[in-house]
Amino acid sequence: MGSPATVAARAPGRVVLIGDHTDYTGGLVCPMAIDRWTTVSGVRGGSRLSLASVDEPEPLDVGLPVAHPEAITPAWGRYAAGVAAELGVVEGLQGTVSTTVPIGAGLSSSAALELAVALALGFDGTPRELARLCQRAENTATGLPSGILDQLTSACGVDGHALVMDCTTLDIESFPIPADVVVQVIFVTQRRLVGSPYADRVAQCAAAEAVIGPLRTSGIGALDAIDDEVLRRRARHVITENRRVRDFAGAMRCGDLNDAGALMLEGHESLRADYETSTAAMDEAVRSLSAVRGVYGARMTGGGFGGCVVALTEPGTVIPNAWVVRPAAGASRA
Repeated sequence: MGSPATVAARAPGRVVLIGDHTDYTGGLVCPMAIDRWTTVSGVRGGSRLSLASVDEPEPLDVGLPVAHPEAITPAWGRYAAGVAAELGVVEGLQGTVSTTVPIGAGLSSSAALELAVALALGFDGTPRELARLCQRAENTATGLPSGILDQLTSACGVDGHALVMDCTTLDIESFPIPADVVVQVIFVTQRRLVGSPYADRVAQCAAAEAVIGPLRTSGIGALDAIDDEVLRRRARHVITENRRVRDFAGAMRCGDLNDAGALMLEGHESLRADYETSTAAMDEAVRSLSAVRGVYGARMTGGGFGGCVVALTEPGTVIPNAWVVRPAAGASRA
């Protein structure tokens, strides 16, 4: 008998430049994969999925095949167990997880873990198929109806480029981040989607769509048909955010960085007032950054309820405690 097969895979986190809370209505998003990675390495064999994380005190150890990933402990292991359940694997993996994606910061550390685990367990489909599988795994593991934004970005990232993704067709375009632009991320407060009002926003969008049809194809005039004021505001954010994604990508392609920055600020205000996913601390961070010389624009990024703010800046602009992130390629085996 030969030695057990050694495997290693990694997947990047992501930052959303514009286009938040549009993915689960099949809308447009503009993220980029970032040069922060989750890596899974180990050996195949046996009939258990056993992973130790350098960032978690309790390892994951579960028999295969996995039947109920949502009940697995520790909680971080549910993402990996969900992937194993979706794959239906029976051959085990004993290994370690390490990451440079900040956990709980809204930069998709969970999606990066899912994709890296899937590749380490032998997934051999296309990047889009990988994203779909890991989205299903996360929905099952967490009970949240999250969209495909995180997984699709991590799977399909393009080095040096941001992406414009259609979350209905999964069509993806990319554009280079200009050389005179730096993307900086500032951690504001810990984010937690599980148990948050995230699922309420999904339900509210569905209720709005029951009145006016798909938000991804609706115009602003359709809002007059929605009587409920909260649903009307939720729908207004999604409709206008889809437009902002298109306009932002166009501005970036043309080098209109001030226009791109203004769209980011407009998007943050929509998330604050219409979608109510920002926080007072994030609002203050965006206001402060907007007053800094060399900042084109800033906004909260990701699902909200905490997390990070992203800023587009001129080279050499110093923002205390910020991370400079660069657009990276998607998930891969080592």
